[in-house]
Amino acid sequence: MGGTRWSDDEYQERAVSRKKSGKDAFEHDHEVRAGKAQSAVHQKMNPKGVIARESRDSEAHPESHAVAVLFDVTGSMQSVPRILQQNLPKLMNLLIRKGYLEHPQIMVGAIGDATCDTAPLQIGQFESGIEIEDDLGKLFLEGGGGGHITESYELAMYFMAWHTAIDCFEKRGKKGYLFVIGDEAPYPNVKRKEIQAVIGDGIQADIPFPEVIEKLQQRYEVYYIIPKMTSHWGNEEIRKRWVDLLGQHVLRLEDPAGICELIASVIGITEEKVDLEEVESDLEEAGTSATVVRAVSASVAPVSAGRRK
Repeated sequence: MGGTRWSDDEYQERAVSRKKSGKDAFEHDHEVRAGKAQSAVHQKMNPKGVIARESRDSEAHPESHAVAVLFDVTGSMQSVPRILQQNLPKLMNLLIRKGYLEHPQIMVGAIGDATCDTAPLQIGQFESGIEIEDDLGKLFLEGGGGGHITESYELAMYFMAWHTAIDCFEKRGKKGYLFVIGDEAPYPNVKRKEIQAVIGDGIQADIPFPEVIEKLQQRYEVYYIIPKMTSHWGNEEIRKRWVDLLGQHVLRLEDPAGICELIASVIGITEEKVDLEEVESDLEEAGTSATVVRAVSASVAPVSAGRRK
């Protein structure tokens, strides 16, 4: 997938058309809530039976680079995909026009709770053009979750580790990027029954989550972003659980409006295309508010410091 090119003009034309028609950018979510959808999980976002979501080179993108952004859509976190949708041009312009990542292929997906949600995992394709927004529009923003501080992040990461194929790593030895945006802790194991029910794999036993992370990190730079949206923002137990798994790749974001800018900044710094000061300058040039620039700079600072060591 990912053979098209990003176009700001096409994005803006669609936005104008939606405004005139009164349609929601997240049309599938609207249809589910109106009782018009056949299933809560859109057919094209369903991980069941998928062999692999692929990020492949093409004539338009001879050196494709995989970037996956998976959102926790439980509780108040269901608003985060809308922030990405509204700021897609800013993300793509920072990556492409500023040269942070010349040929990004972006996958979007949603994470719920497999113990209680209707749509515990939704996974799109790796795309390079307006199809990214199409996939966002196919998400069901369930807003469920259980009455605890755990969600099924481990199930989503299992899928990424075992069911994606990316040319950036397979051909060039360059890791893809995975950003998981949430505010709760993972379950300690990926449960065999949930893997069978949601993804379709038949395995013999549960898999400890650290083993999933280890396999995933062989091919992806994995980041967990905690935006300031709920009371869990300041929960040290949750943060420590992720730090134990991912180290300095756990980032706290004071202003959730800066999700796109943070993703782009992490990539630009990791790819050694910009330093922290240049990131701040690029964000200001892109029209980012001073509040968001400060929040993104503070969040990405550990990544910058880690690259200098």
